[in-house]
Amino acid sequence: MDHQGQLRRAAIELGIPDDEIGRFAEHLRLAIRLGGGSGGAPVGQFGGLPRLPVGTDWPTAGASPLPFVFSVDCAALPRVDGFGLPADGSLRFFLAHEEDHLAGGAGDRKYARVLYVPADTATEVAEEPSILNFVGEQYDVFATLSAELPPWIATHDDEDEDDLSPFQQQLAHDLKRDLPHLEELRALADDLWPPVEGLASADIGGYADDEVIRSIAEQALAGREKAGQIVVPVAQWYSQVEKEKHRLTSEWVSLARFPLPDGFYYGSFVIRHDHLAAGRLDETLSVTEFSE
Repeated sequence: MDHQGQLRRAAIELGIPDDEIGRFAEHLRLAIRLGGGSGGAPVGQFGGLPRLPVGTDWPTAGASPLPFVFSVDCAALPRVDGFGLPADGSLRFFLAHEEDHLAGGAGDRKYARVLYVPADTATEVAEEPSILNFVGEQYDVFATLSAELPPWIATHDDEDEDDLSPFQQQLAHDLKRDLPHLEELRALADDLWPPVEGLASADIGGYADDEVIRSIAEQALAGREKAGQIVVPVAQWYSQVEKEKHRLTSEWVSLARFPLPDGFYYGSFVIRHDHLAAGRLDETLSVTEFSE
Protein backbone atom coordinates (compact mmCIF):
# COMPACT_ATOMS: atom_id res chain seq x y z
CA MET A 1 0.00 0.00 0.00
CA ASP A 2 1.16 3.54 -0.76
CA HIS A 3 1.29 4.85 2.81
CA GLN A 4 3.18 8.01 1.88
CA GLY A 5 0.50 8.71 -0.74
CA GLN A 6 -2.15 8.17 1.92
CA LEU A 7 -0.44 10.67 4.20
CA ARG A 8 0.06 13.16 1.38
CA ARG A 9 -3.59 13.09 0.27
CA ALA A 10 -4.89 13.52 3.82
CA ALA A 11 -2.43 16.36 4.54
CA ILE A 12 -3.27 18.22 1.33
CA GLU A 13 -6.95 18.10 2.33
CA LEU A 14 -5.92 19.92 5.51
CA GLY A 15 -4.18 22.61 3.46
CA ILE A 16 -0.63 21.63 4.42
CA PRO A 17 1.95 22.60 1.74
CA ASP A 18 3.37 19.75 -0.30
CA ASP A 19 7.01 20.53 0.55
CA GLU A 20 6.27 20.25 4.26
CA ILE A 21 4.51 16.93 3.72
CA GLY A 22 7.50 15.55 1.82
CA ARG A 23 9.98 16.68 4.48
CA PHE A 24 7.88 15.13 7.24
CA ALA A 25 7.43 11.88 5.30
CA GLU A 26 11.20 11.47 5.11
CA HIS A 27 11.20 10.82 8.86
CA LEU A 28 7.98 8.81 9.20
CA ARG A 29 8.26 5.02 9.46
CA LEU A 30 5.50 2.50 9.97
CA ALA A 31 6.00 -0.43 12.30
CA ILE A 32 4.02 -3.67 12.27
CA ARG A 33 2.80 -4.28 15.79
CA LEU A 34 2.13 -7.89 16.77
CA GLY A 35 -0.21 -8.73 19.61
CA GLY A 36 -2.49 -11.43 20.92
CA GLY A 37 -6.25 -11.31 21.11
CA SER A 38 -8.08 -11.18 17.80
CA GLY A 39 -8.19 -9.06 14.68
CA GLY A 40 -8.50 -10.98 11.46
CA ALA A 41 -6.27 -13.85 10.45
CA PRO A 42 -3.20 -14.56 12.63
CA VAL A 43 0.16 -13.59 11.12
CA GLY A 44 2.47 -15.51 13.40
CA GLN A 45 3.10 -17.62 16.46
CA PHE A 46 4.72 -16.78 19.77
CA GLY A 47 6.19 -19.52 21.92
CA GLY A 48 5.57 -23.21 21.48
CA LEU A 49 7.57 -25.30 19.04
CA PRO A 50 8.61 -23.81 15.70
CA ARG A 51 8.12 -25.43 12.32
CA LEU A 52 11.57 -26.00 10.82
CA PRO A 53 12.53 -27.22 7.34
CA VAL A 54 12.46 -31.00 7.19
CA GLY A 55 15.82 -32.36 8.28
CA THR A 56 16.99 -29.06 9.83
CA ASP A 57 18.42 -29.14 13.34
CA TRP A 58 17.24 -26.74 16.01
CA PRO A 59 19.52 -23.64 15.95
CA THR A 60 22.19 -23.75 18.64
CA ALA A 61 24.99 -21.73 20.22
CA GLY A 62 27.67 -24.37 20.48
CA ALA A 63 25.91 -27.38 21.99
CA SER A 64 23.10 -25.31 23.55
CA PRO A 65 19.78 -24.89 21.70
CA LEU A 66 18.63 -21.30 21.26
CA PRO A 67 15.19 -20.52 22.73
CA PHE A 68 12.49 -19.96 20.11
CA VAL A 69 10.77 -16.59 20.53
CA PHE A 70 8.32 -16.22 17.64
CA SER A 71 7.67 -16.68 13.93
CA VAL A 72 5.82 -14.57 11.35
CA ASP A 73 4.35 -15.29 7.93
CA CYS A 74 5.80 -12.54 5.74
CA ALA A 75 2.99 -12.81 3.16
CA ALA A 76 0.38 -12.23 5.88
CA LEU A 77 2.03 -9.07 7.22
CA PRO A 78 0.94 -5.62 6.00
CA ARG A 79 3.31 -4.28 3.34
CA VAL A 80 5.20 -1.17 4.45
CA ASP A 81 6.78 1.41 2.12
CA GLY A 82 10.58 1.25 2.19
CA PHE A 83 10.77 -1.85 4.40
CA GLY A 84 12.41 -4.65 2.45
CA LEU A 85 10.90 -7.61 4.28
CA PRO A 86 10.60 -10.75 2.10
CA ALA A 87 7.29 -10.81 0.23
CA ASP A 88 6.59 -14.42 1.22
CA GLY A 89 8.06 -17.21 3.28
CA SER A 90 8.42 -16.88 7.02
CA LEU A 91 10.86 -15.70 9.67
CA ARG A 92 11.71 -17.49 12.90
CA PHE A 93 13.48 -15.65 15.73
CA PHE A 94 15.67 -17.45 18.27
CA LEU A 95 17.42 -15.73 21.18
CA ALA A 96 19.33 -16.77 24.31
CA HIS A 97 18.72 -13.38 25.89
CA GLU A 98 20.85 -13.57 29.04
CA GLU A 99 23.91 -14.74 27.10
CA ASP A 100 23.27 -12.18 24.37
CA HIS A 101 23.04 -9.42 26.97
CA LEU A 102 26.35 -10.47 28.52
CA ALA A 103 27.93 -10.42 25.06
CA GLY A 104 27.20 -6.67 25.18
CA GLY A 105 26.33 -6.18 21.52
CA ALA A 106 30.01 -6.63 20.63
CA GLY A 107 29.29 -8.40 17.36
CA ASP A 108 29.07 -11.94 18.80
CA ARG A 109 26.01 -13.24 16.99
CA LYS A 110 25.98 -16.85 18.16
CA TYR A 111 23.29 -16.28 20.79
CA ALA A 112 20.70 -14.96 18.32
CA ARG A 113 19.43 -16.29 15.03
CA VAL A 114 16.92 -15.21 12.38
CA LEU A 115 15.91 -18.12 10.17
CA TYR A 116 14.19 -17.40 6.86
CA VAL A 117 12.13 -20.27 5.47
CA PRO A 118 11.05 -19.86 1.80
CA ALA A 119 7.35 -20.36 1.08
CA ASP A 120 7.78 -23.62 -0.87
CA THR A 121 9.89 -25.31 1.83
CA ALA A 122 8.56 -28.49 3.44
CA THR A 123 8.51 -28.03 7.23
CA GLU A 124 7.72 -30.04 10.32
CA VAL A 125 7.18 -29.23 13.98
CA ALA A 126 10.58 -29.35 15.65
CA GLU A 127 11.28 -31.88 18.37
CA GLU A 128 11.34 -30.31 21.81
CA PRO A 129 14.84 -29.99 23.32
CA SER A 130 15.28 -31.99 26.51
CA ILE A 131 15.63 -28.90 28.72
CA LEU A 132 13.23 -28.14 31.57
CA ASN A 133 10.87 -25.20 30.91
CA PHE A 134 12.57 -24.48 27.58
CA VAL A 135 9.40 -24.03 25.50
CA GLY A 136 7.22 -21.00 26.19
CA GLU A 137 3.44 -20.75 26.08
CA GLN A 138 2.16 -20.75 22.49
CA TYR A 139 -0.33 -18.21 21.15
CA ASP A 140 -1.26 -16.63 17.82
CA VAL A 141 -0.50 -12.97 17.08
CA PHE A 142 -2.26 -10.44 14.86
CA ALA A 143 -0.89 -7.35 13.09
CA THR A 144 -1.67 -3.64 13.10
CA LEU A 145 0.30 -0.66 11.79
CA SER A 146 1.60 2.17 13.96
CA ALA A 147 3.45 5.37 13.05
CA GLU A 148 6.95 6.02 14.39
CA LEU A 149 9.16 9.11 14.39
CA PRO A 150 12.69 9.59 15.74
CA PRO A 151 12.80 10.73 19.39
CA TRP A 152 13.88 14.26 18.52
CA ILE A 153 10.74 14.71 16.40
CA ALA A 154 8.39 12.82 18.70
CA THR A 155 8.93 15.21 21.62
CA HIS A 156 5.98 17.53 22.19
CA ASP A 157 7.06 20.09 24.77
CA ASP A 158 10.07 21.82 26.27
CA GLU A 159 10.25 19.38 29.21
CA ASP A 160 10.58 16.42 26.84
CA GLU A 161 13.12 18.33 24.77
CA ASP A 162 15.36 18.70 27.84
CA ASP A 163 15.97 14.94 27.61
CA LEU A 164 17.50 15.33 24.14
CA SER A 165 21.18 15.88 23.45
CA PRO A 166 22.24 19.36 22.24
CA PHE A 167 22.66 17.91 18.75
CA GLN A 168 19.12 16.47 18.77
CA GLN A 169 17.71 19.70 20.19
CA GLN A 170 19.21 21.59 17.26
CA LEU A 171 17.69 19.08 14.83
CA ALA A 172 14.30 19.57 16.48
CA HIS A 173 14.56 23.38 16.38
CA ASP A 174 15.54 23.32 12.69
CA LEU A 175 12.63 21.02 11.82
CA LYS A 176 10.10 23.13 13.72
CA ARG A 177 11.40 26.18 11.85
CA ASP A 178 11.06 24.47 8.46
CA LEU A 179 7.73 22.74 9.22
CA PRO A 180 5.20 25.22 10.61
CA HIS A 181 2.56 22.45 10.40
CA LEU A 182 4.62 19.86 12.31
CA GLU A 183 2.03 19.40 15.06
CA GLU A 184 -0.74 18.85 12.50
CA LEU A 185 1.38 16.32 10.63
CA ARG A 186 2.20 14.41 13.79
CA ALA A 187 -1.48 14.32 14.77
CA LEU A 188 -2.44 13.22 11.27
CA ALA A 189 0.03 10.32 11.36
CA ASP A 190 -1.43 9.18 14.68
CA ASP A 191 -4.94 9.43 13.23
CA LEU A 192 -4.03 7.34 10.18
CA TRP A 193 -2.06 4.74 12.16
CA PRO A 194 -3.20 5.06 15.79
CA PRO A 195 -0.93 4.02 18.65
CA VAL A 196 -1.95 0.59 19.94
CA GLU A 197 -2.92 0.44 23.58
CA GLY A 198 -1.17 -2.05 25.82
CA LEU A 199 2.10 -3.92 25.54
CA ALA A 200 2.85 -5.44 22.15
CA SER A 201 4.23 -8.94 21.79
CA ALA A 202 6.67 -7.51 19.22
CA ASP A 203 7.18 -4.71 16.71
CA ILE A 204 8.43 -5.51 13.22
CA GLY A 205 10.12 -2.62 11.37
CA GLY A 206 10.24 1.02 12.37
CA TYR A 207 13.11 2.75 14.14
CA ALA A 208 15.83 0.84 15.97
CA ASP A 209 15.99 1.61 19.69
CA ASP A 210 18.10 4.66 20.47
CA GLU A 211 20.50 2.72 22.71
CA VAL A 212 20.99 0.06 20.03
CA ILE A 213 21.97 2.70 17.47
CA ARG A 214 24.23 4.31 20.07
CA SER A 215 26.04 0.98 20.55
CA ILE A 216 26.53 0.61 16.79
CA ALA A 217 27.72 4.23 16.50
CA GLU A 218 30.25 3.87 19.31
CA GLN A 219 31.64 0.67 17.81
CA ALA A 220 31.83 2.25 14.36
CA LEU A 221 33.74 5.30 15.63
CA ALA A 222 36.04 3.19 17.79
CA GLY A 223 36.76 0.93 14.82
CA ARG A 224 37.66 3.87 12.57
CA GLU A 225 39.87 5.33 15.30
CA LYS A 226 41.67 2.02 15.75
CA ALA A 227 42.22 1.79 11.99
CA GLY A 228 43.75 5.29 12.00
CA GLN A 229 40.99 6.72 9.79
CA ILE A 230 39.89 9.38 12.29
CA VAL A 231 40.98 10.98 15.55
CA VAL A 232 38.23 12.01 17.97
CA PRO A 233 39.33 14.19 20.92
CA VAL A 234 37.92 12.97 24.23
CA ALA A 235 36.01 16.21 24.71
CA GLN A 236 34.26 15.73 21.36
CA TRP A 237 33.47 12.01 21.70
CA TYR A 238 29.88 12.48 22.89
CA SER A 239 28.97 14.95 20.14
CA GLN A 240 30.59 12.75 17.49
CA VAL A 241 28.59 9.74 18.70
CA GLU A 242 25.39 11.78 18.41
CA LYS A 243 26.21 12.77 14.84
CA GLU A 244 27.13 9.19 13.95
CA LYS A 245 23.85 7.97 15.48
CA HIS A 246 21.91 10.40 13.31
CA ARG A 247 23.69 9.17 10.18
CA LEU A 248 23.22 5.50 11.05
CA THR A 249 19.53 5.92 11.82
CA SER A 250 18.81 6.27 8.10
CA GLU A 251 20.87 3.15 7.29
CA TRP A 252 19.50 0.77 9.93
CA VAL A 253 15.98 -0.48 10.60
CA SER A 254 14.52 -2.50 13.42
CA LEU A 255 13.74 -6.03 12.26
CA ALA A 256 12.09 -6.99 15.54
CA ARG A 257 11.72 -5.56 19.06
CA PHE A 258 10.08 -7.56 21.83
CA PRO A 259 9.92 -7.95 25.63
CA LEU A 260 11.13 -11.30 26.94
CA PRO A 261 8.76 -13.47 29.00
CA ASP A 262 10.79 -13.09 32.20
CA GLY A 263 9.99 -9.37 32.21
CA PHE A 264 13.62 -8.34 32.83
CA TYR A 265 14.99 -8.16 29.30
CA TYR A 266 14.11 -6.62 25.96
CA GLY A 267 15.27 -8.17 22.68
CA SER A 268 16.16 -6.13 19.61
CA PHE A 269 17.15 -7.38 16.16
CA VAL A 270 18.38 -4.68 13.77
CA ILE A 271 19.64 -4.78 10.20
CA ARG A 272 20.84 -2.38 7.53
CA HIS A 273 18.23 -1.49 4.90
CA ASP A 274 20.47 -2.69 2.07
CA HIS A 275 21.19 -6.04 3.75
CA LEU A 276 17.48 -6.64 4.36
CA ALA A 277 16.62 -5.78 0.75
CA ALA A 278 19.30 -8.23 -0.42
CA GLY A 279 18.02 -10.99 1.85
CA ARG A 280 21.22 -10.89 3.96
CA LEU A 281 19.53 -11.85 7.20
CA ASP A 282 22.83 -13.31 8.37
CA GLU A 283 23.89 -9.67 8.85
CA THR A 284 21.23 -9.10 11.51
CA LEU A 285 22.61 -7.74 14.78
CA SER A 286 21.01 -8.58 18.10
CA VAL A 287 21.26 -6.37 21.20
CA THR A 288 19.51 -7.52 24.39
CA GLU A 289 18.92 -4.90 27.09
CA PHE A 290 17.43 -4.77 30.55
CA SER A 291 13.81 -3.60 30.55
CA GLU A 292 13.29 -0.17 32.08
